[in-house]
Amino acid sequence: MDLETQNRYAATFAALHRPVEPLLLPNAWDAASAVVIADAGAPAIATTSAGVAWSLGVPDAADLGAERAAGVVERITAVAGIPVSADIEAGYGPAPEDLAATTEAVVKAGAVGVNIEDRIGATLLEPAEQAERLAAARAAAERLGVKIWINARTDLFLAGEGPLDVRVDAALDRASRYAKAGADSLFVPGLVDLDAIAKLVAGPLPVAVMAFPGAPTVAEFAEAGAVRVSLGGAIAQAAYVVAARATTELLTKGTYETTAGGVDYGAVNRRLTQVAERA
Repeated sequence: MDLETQNRYAATFAALHRPVEPLLLPNAWDAASAVVIADAGAPAIATTSAGVAWSLGVPDAADLGAERAAGVVERITAVAGIPVSADIEAGYGPAPEDLAATTEAVVKAGAVGVNIEDRIGATLLEPAEQAERLAAARAAAERLGVKIWINARTDLFLAGEGPLDVRVDAALDRASRYAKAGADSLFVPGLVDLDAIAKLVAGPLPVAVMAFPGAPTVAEFAEAGAVRVSLGGAIAQAAYVVAARATTELLTKGTYETTAGGVDYGAVNRRLTQVAERA
């Protein structure tokens, strides 16, 4: 992808983050899932670290590494035709230069956004430490000439420790530090309390949320002020459920109805053929 196109995608992606009408961001894990998501009308795509890791035969949060993560991003950006944001977990290393190197790798692969976690393993990083790392990621992208969107994830709510109001206050403190370091939004997976989300929205960064069955609707998240709603690994998980159900049906009933209504083989194949021919 040339720099002009990438920056055009970056500007489009940034503009999609807005209150009242948030960015609805499905998560892909390989080129084919990206084609299906793009053809379904998504304005942008994010990768899912869980789906990517599983597709490569490793567990999530097991240090996938910059090279493998960037390889997947490159294959997705080659076929998507829309902005792509990369889930780079915590950057595959604790030091700011580790995160900078990973950011550089995925931006070179065509990403116009990154999702960066503030937890490594079971350890929630100190806010100042994470701010330094985020600043390194921003500087790495700027050296490449790309104004990426940094979605700074905090795991305060996934950890689930302490009263909610205390964690909200801690998240606001992190948001202030992360904003000064160059973050564009605060990502709060695990938080679905709409009043708490609204309190964070009044803070220094726009707020991104992760949805799942039983979570508030898009309209409710929008009313609370969220600018982005993503699905994390949910689409990949649902796809694998279909694989399990189809297998069970075949082995136990000798029938195949679970596979009905699948994506059109020809449509996906034509898209990937076009990409191969351009390459």
